Amino acid sequence: MVPFGGWDMPVWYSSVLEEHQAVRQAAGLFDVCHMGVYQAQGPDAGVFLDSVCANDISSLEIGHSCYTHFLDPDANVIDDLLVYRRAEEKFMVVVNASNDDKDWAWLNAVRKGDVLVDHDRPWAVAFGRNVVLRNLRDPQAGEEMLVDIALQGPKSRDILLSLPCSLVDHEAILGLSWAQLCEVTLDGIPMVISRTGYTGERMGFELFVHPEHTVDLWHKLLKAGEPYGIKPCGLGARDSLRTEAGLPLYGHEMGGDLNLGIGEADFASFVKRYKPWFIGRQAFLQKEAQQEEIVIRFRFDEKRTRMAHLGDPVLDERGKVIGTVTSCAIDTEGSLTGQAVISKKFSDPDTPIMIYQSSPAETGKAPAELQTGDRVILPARATVISRFPK
Repeated sequence: MVPFGGWDMPVWYSSVLEEHQAVRQAAGLFDVCHMGVYQAQGPDAGVFLDSVCANDISSLEIGHSCYTHFLDPDANVIDDLLVYRRAEEKFMVVVNASNDDKDWAWLNAVRKGDVLVDHDRPWAVAFGRNVVLRNLRDPQAGEEMLVDIALQGPKSRDILLSLPCSLVDHEAILGLSWAQLCEVTLDGIPMVISRTGYTGERMGFELFVHPEHTVDLWHKLLKAGEPYGIKPCGLGARDSLRTEAGLPLYGHEMGGDLNLGIGEADFASFVKRYKPWFIGRQAFLQKEAQQEEIVIRFRFDEKRTRMAHLGDPVLDERGKVIGTVTSCAIDTEGSLTGQAVISKKFSDPDTPIMIYQSSPAETGKAPAELQTGDRVILPARATVISRFPK
């Protein structure tokens, strides 16, 4: 157990590798109740979310979701998130736990007109401020409270459908395509089910239920999934799975000390430039035109090597520093795979790179001072691979 985003979270239940393999081969169950869950409701809900999100929210059909970002007026990433359209005037917004308080404060400040949203028009306010925002993890939400449990992996739908439900709900779950959602009752527990996730698995679900049902649902899913090989999974596997899949983590591949934008994170396709205005639009376009770095995925050439960490330098074959490691974890094949932000000219797949798994300054001596028996850190060879595996 470790502290994470103000919560006490499990790193692993059995082992990171076992849990990682379970998700790739069968199914894994994740406690993600720490994620922030909001609701935007009212006739202006879609317009308001279009003001604060870079993706096109109003065009979402009912029962669909999309990945998007909150930006400030300088196009700095406040957070990356998912928006779900539950009804014509009702949206669910799911944000990172570490940014929950910040995001909630930002949305409410924008709605009230208390913050700057456009440098060129400092008097401007966001569109759609006639919207009702609710924090669905706040007990004041009452019966509408929702928290998230994730069931991910190729057997996840079989496990879900092994729980008792009506024929209508069975068909609704069976008919879900990627990024779609439905509202059903499984074994007496009402829930919102979306076919989304943070593992790279195309067959995976996030189950939004009232907090009073979470423990009951957790045990029911583990019991139903036992014949399928389900395993409870912690933060370790969540990180290794998303790293293998090339997915960003806020604070690593986006935002954080490196202040990486959407373009550097290689997720610019989720920014809808045709929208006439959203917070940070002009600054994003300017940054994109000047972008020189991009996040890539890499794999160490040898299996027997040390883990790389956020901030480790990335070098070209001549020893020139070209970037920085952002994440690293073991992959399905037992190799160490990671992500790094590097100069775009070195970003093509199969490009050889080198990585210092810790700072070369840790040698403590200048080369001329080294003596027989001293140990120095050598960079490990790695290769740029496709950002998103098939």
